[in-house]
Amino acid sequence: QVQLVESGGGLVQPGGSLRLSCAASGSIFGFSAMGWYRQAPGKQRELVAHITSGDSTNYADSVKGRFTISRDNAKNTVYLQMNSLKPEDTAVYYCNVQQWGGQVNYWGQGTQVTVSS
Repeated sequence: QVQLVESGGGLVQPGGSLRLSCAASGSIFGFSAMGWYRQAPGKQRELVAHITSGDSTNYADSVKGRFTISRDNAKNTVYLQMNSLKPEDTAVYYCNVQQWGGQVNYWGQGTQVTVSS
């Protein structure tokens, strides 16, 4: 059973930066991808960014050029560097790990990111 520990959320001013971290416990067998999702009140949970076992990345159009996802395989940790933050980035951010081609998914508890003056 995989447990995900998220950190790095908080309150920042527009234009500021945050770095989110997500550490997965133990070795990840059948690893497919790790990523970040977010959900704002009244909105669907959406994919922000993910990185696959082959280190390919994908970003939501709204964050391209501002966010960068990376992974440390040895530490089973994924990072999300968020720059030039906007108020519309305000949401709860959830870490996700996919195993076995997505047949198994694990979710973190979420970390709040608030962008406000």
